Amino acid sequence: MKPVKVGLVGSGFISGIYLENSKIFNSFDIVACADLIMERAEGRAEEYGIPKACSTEEIMADPEIEIVLNLTTPDGHYEVAKQAIEAGKSVYNEKPLAIELTDGKRLVDTAKKAGVLVGGAPDTFLGGGIQTCRKLIDDGWIGEPIAVNSFLTNHGHESWHPDPEFYYKKGGGPMFDMGPYYLTALVNLMGPIKQVKASTRVTFPERTITSEPKYGSKIKVDVPTHIVGIMDFHNNATGSILTSFDVWGAQLPRIEIYGTLGSLSVPDPNTFGGPVKVYLPEYKEWRDVPISHGYTFNSRGIGVADMANAVRSGRPHRANGDLTYHVLEAMHAFHTAADTEKTLVLESSVEKPAPLPLGLIKGYIDP
Repeated sequence: MKPVKVGLVGSGFISGIYLENSKIFNSFDIVACADLIMERAEGRAEEYGIPKACSTEEIMADPEIEIVLNLTTPDGHYEVAKQAIEAGKSVYNEKPLAIELTDGKRLVDTAKKAGVLVGGAPDTFLGGGIQTCRKLIDDGWIGEPIAVNSFLTNHGHESWHPDPEFYYKKGGGPMFDMGPYYLTALVNLMGPIKQVKASTRVTFPERTITSEPKYGSKIKVDVPTHIVGIMDFHNNATGSILTSFDVWGAQLPRIEIYGTLGSLSVPDPNTFGGPVKVYLPEYKEWRDVPISHGYTFNSRGIGVADMANAVRSGRPHRANGDLTYHVLEAMHAFHTAADTEKTLVLESSVEKPAPLPLGLIKGYIDP
């Protein structure tokens, strides 16, 4: 298969792992990178041997580039993706798909009309850890899933991130930052979400940056930083999710799924590996389960590789627009449900993504 040529827009912090992993996958090559700060794009191009650093407009105008990898900050996701679709290119967005729900829907609809693909991060659900959990559920190890609990707790990003401000602005906060990992994993494992309710709060209205180079700068917090949500799934299972930037320390699992025959401990959905554990009545204890799939290392970019395969073969891709939009709608619904003190029924639904095949060779997505 001829590799799909990819143009990267947004050469900041997260771009490094995508550029590094682009050397692993056989289905795509990153041939250009852009950034609002040209020196940043040039630095990435030199560091990773990318043929050219250029403007976003040049990437959009290049007829050989078929996929735009959009790694801008959330406030740039919609505009860059819109440009890509208008240029006849498929686009893979970093999470979330867009900030505004209407913009996310517009991207999905216009991509379908244009005959191109849209989708995006996270692709951690394609890692060996969560794919193993998916196989355990599909094979009936825990019976019918009836409930799930999920927890994300930390104290925010201002202590380590070089540019943490956007985490506390519209499109940020723990739900929009980390919620995509959890909700995408849950939809992959449990199926689509039917309705939600929630409570939210802002514990610290102002944050002080303690990382370099902005040490001592203040951030005004514009979004909820502690969100507790309740979910009902279409399969009649129930669930809870906690996402918080207000917790100094906690001893909680990441995700636990409870079934009619046993329980499943799911690894951190912001990672690609294990551990995976099951509890069955005959065990009378939690036991480790061997990882059944590959890609247990930091495999960011596997979603781009899967999209590239889909571009060539015509098959559906897994981190697709319907999935990313459903997750976006759920995140908005948690905030709106808290504001209105109502239960909100989601308008969108989605098929569970196809599981990855067993026994894949490193760098390949299809057998």
